[in-house]
Amino acid sequence: MDYGAALDHLETLINHEVKPRAGRVAGLSLESVQRLTAAMGDPQRCYRVIHVTGTNGKGSTVRVTARLLQEMGLRVGAYTSPHLVAPTERISVDATPIDGETFGAAIGDVARFTDHLQMRATWFETVTAAALQHFADIAVDVAVVEVGMLGRFDATNVVEAQVATITNVALDHTDGVGDWRLAVAREKAGIIKPGSTVVCGETDPSTRDVFRAEPHAAMFERGRDFATERERLAVGGWLADLRTPYGSHSDVHVSLHGRHQLDNVSLAVATAEAFFEAQLSDEVIGEALANVRVPGRFEIARREPLVVLDGAHNPDGARAAANTLSEDFAPSGRRFLVVGMQSGRDVAGVLQGLEADRADRVLCCTAPTTRGIPATEVAAAAASIGASAEAIDDVGAALDRALELADVDDAVTVTGSFTVIGAAKMALGPSGP
Repeated sequence: MDYGAALDHLETLINHEVKPRAGRVAGLSLESVQRLTAAMGDPQRCYRVIHVTGTNGKGSTVRVTARLLQEMGLRVGAYTSPHLVAPTERISVDATPIDGETFGAAIGDVARFTDHLQMRATWFETVTAAALQHFADIAVDVAVVEVGMLGRFDATNVVEAQVATITNVALDHTDGVGDWRLAVAREKAGIIKPGSTVVCGETDPSTRDVFRAEPHAAMFERGRDFATERERLAVGGWLADLRTPYGSHSDVHVSLHGRHQLDNVSLAVATAEAFFEAQLSDEVIGEALANVRVPGRFEIARREPLVVLDGAHNPDGARAAANTLSEDFAPSGRRFLVVGMQSGRDVAGVLQGLEADRADRVLCCTAPTTRGIPATEVAAAAASIGASAEAIDDVGAALDRALELADVDDAVTVTGSFTVIGAAKMALGPSGP
């Protein structure tokens, strides 16, 4: 297949990112993807794997971990989700995304196996299998793999993780009914294998016990075994001291925006040290953090006015985005929000986390997906918490309206869904409108 044919093929497949069933665990199974990868020769067994799950911070943790391993001289595959503009973003080697031609060929190979097996894999199963095969084909030393949703029944869980990393447990991909926190933790704990070293960033004692209960080889916990200390704002990011399972690192400069990224960085360093079973040098950490980029996570797209793209889509992520804008940038002018969300999200909770009632104007759009909540509904939710809201269906038009209203000292945050971020990036173009 060429790239276009691969995209056409993927469009014919069931896509649970568009029509999710995470949280509805009855009937979920790994049987389909296990059957597929077995027919392909289990490519995921050709290299070591670090598997990352959690509610927030997975993408940042994967990218920082991959950069650390790369600085140690390894050839590193990374599999992340969702993508912002093109699915090729999900599969990278040494921080370089797969090219369209190779992606098309990989999807075509998987399609031939599913045809031979007379099975119908989902969109995510197909792309996951293609990623795992690609990493085997080019002989990576290690793959850092991000879970799509939850963990136990996620297609990525065909891997046997040497290190299983958990960022945290928060409200997302769940109806929030009953003891949802423990239920979500149990699903995320499913990536832990008996031979895995667990690196656990979750701090709630009850949910952390869920991870402790899974059979594992060793476990490092935030607070007890690793932590950030002396956090302070710096030019272009943050400075902190890191205490890790194998030592400590002073005055580490993190060139990412947001205090919360320090938690992701400390988790990534602990993960890399757990992988090597040794302390990393300050030089390796410094080089890795100087070169890491996390698209769509408080990404600065433009200045004067400041335009920030952040994929926050749950209340915790929204609070982190609002805090980052205030703490890292403290804009002297007005604040505008461009917000679009998908069904199944806590719309009011996200808007409150974003401090929408304090924004000068909230431009509400419809996320460009079949799950997109109509702009009028998002605007009604914003108005209900006291925000000045305007409904504009198209993401690009909503962004244009925000830029029309904003002066050079103002700040525009585009957020609510990664699909909105992707559309905004396309609207802005390589050098902005």
